[in-house]
Amino acid sequence: QVWLVESGGGYVQAGGSLRLSCAASISISRINTISWYRQAPGNQREWVATISTGGTQDYADAVKGRFSISRDNAAKRVYLEMTSLTPEDTAVYYCNAKIYGGVWGQGTQVTVSS
Repeated sequence: QVWLVESGGGYVQAGGSLRLSCAASISISRINTISWYRQAPGNQREWVATISTGGTQDYADAVKGRFSISRDNAAKRVYLEMTSLTPEDTAVYYCNAKIYGGVWGQGTQVTVSS
């Protein structure tokens, strides 16, 4: 069984930073890609960033240059470093692993005040 647990969310003022963590129950070197998504109230879930086993990163235009995704295979974790946060970044952030048809975590809330 594969599970993911996100942590690191919280309340921050605009311009601030947060680092989210996604912990996996299995070795993440077995997972081709791991991604972060987010969902704001009333909106559909949207893709934020992806990292491959080889370390290739890809970002949504809305976060490019501000967010950074990384992985620590030994710790079985994927991180999302978020900087220059704006109120538009307020959302529940989810981790997704591309394995067994897709596995989601429970999400972590990020709230950015103006």
